[in-house]
Amino acid sequence: METHFIEKKFSYDGSQLRSLFAYLDHGVLGPSIISWIGRCNIPTSHMVDGEDLLANAIIAGDEMLHFIIEVFDRDLFSGVALQRLFASIARDYMQAHAGKALQTETLIRDGDDIYWGDRKLSISIATRSPVSTMVHFAMNITNEGTPVKTACLNDWQVDPRRTAEDLMTLFRKEYQTIVTATQKVRPVP
Repeated sequence: METHFIEKKFSYDGSQLRSLFAYLDHGVLGPSIISWIGRCNIPTSHMVDGEDLLANAIIAGDEMLHFIIEVFDRDLFSGVALQRLFASIARDYMQAHAGKALQTETLIRDGDDIYWGDRKLSISIATRSPVSTMVHFAMNITNEGTPVKTACLNDWQVDPRRTAEDLMTLFRKEYQTIVTATQKVRPVP
């Protein structure tokens, strides 16, 4: 599992959720998790979630911390499981690093989303292409430009770059131990 933080800020519009985006656009080959900071505005032409399409949802934010995970030879169920694993890792990390600002409040993970009370911190989707399974996960850095009540990293004075690096490292370790666990067991009759 390769990790890479992209220094250049750029917007996420959903078109980045495609096979080999990390490799062809950023030179990161193989199973990977990449991250960057940028706006978010997903037109319906790039929406993957049928529920969002049916609701004519607006998915936008002025500044978000984006992640794309790509793995190969896995089905969509595995992709959704990795998506929820990443959301759990992010929730635990944010709870620990925003602790003083959160005081006694707890961040809640509901499926692949993270909430602070009724304020939504993250967005996420998992999908499959002919060659890979991909996840987009993003957390608000600011609450500006969001169509719903949100929480953000700025609420807790959490550094986005450090958060990206730490979360990618935690996810890589978890992914690698999952792969190792699949390689050390004998088949049963």
